[in-house]
Amino acid sequence: MASPAKLAHVVLQTSKLEEMRDWYCAVLKGHVVYERHGLSFVTFDEEHHRVAFISPPETLEPKSPAAAGLHHVAYTFEALDDLLDRYTDLKSQGIDPLVSVQHGITTSIYYRDPDGNSVELQIDNFPDVAGAASYMTGPEFDEDPVGVCFEPDKMIDARRAGASVDELMTRKWALATSPDMPSPLAIVAGA
Repeated sequence: MASPAKLAHVVLQTSKLEEMRDWYCAVLKGHVVYERHGLSFVTFDEEHHRVAFISPPETLEPKSPAAAGLHHVAYTFEALDDLLDRYTDLKSQGIDPLVSVQHGITTSIYYRDPDGNSVELQIDNFPDVAGAASYMTGPEFDEDPVGVCFEPDKMIDARRAGASVDELMTRKWALATSPDMPSPLAIVAGA
């Protein structure tokens, strides 16, 4: 039996269709493909839609942070500079991250959408799956599979000062530049 070829799209149910659509279009640099009848379909690449919204006629209850369900959806950028450019662009639009985490396997910036869902914007820190899998079975990941917080503005400053991408995509750099940052789990729990 074959596995699926790809993850095609995510559909979110919301009472804030316009706000959610606009937020996702900003965060993903997407555009609306179709919108009518309480539905909106958004894409940012070759897929006909990557994110869709369903807005039922009745008002929905807000999502409880204590509810079971999907934790977040992640979107991968090709390069660190692309991720940092998106961070800067979103910040200029008043969209601030919830937390930025150097996971070791990825460098990630998390956001919260208008309904309270988490969205991760990331880059892979390894050029291939084998390198990532090897890291995930190593001691650093085993000791702390969540990772440490970092400050994107400090990363941007370091990059402008000539720091290499390889240097910045490490927990060592994050710990050296942001030693007093709380645990990512503490930030998420307090949000």
